[in-house]
Amino acid sequence: MSSMSDKVKGTANEVAGKTKQAAGKATGNDRMRAEGAGQEAKGKTQKTVGKAKDTVKGAVDRL
Repeated sequence: MSSMSDKVKGTANEVAGKTKQAAGKATGNDRMRAEGAGQEAKGKTQKTVGKAKDTVKGAVDRL
């Protein structure tokens, strides 16, 4: 997976996770809130992986 793809999917997961958390909070659904928090964390991790790939590629390109 490319770094851009990781970052895009990460952003999508973050947004979906935040939406689930808000819906869970509004409805009193703790399970949905927890799933949303997990999905948001997954998204943040995906974005970090994408940024790391960019950093590695930049270092390799400078060699």
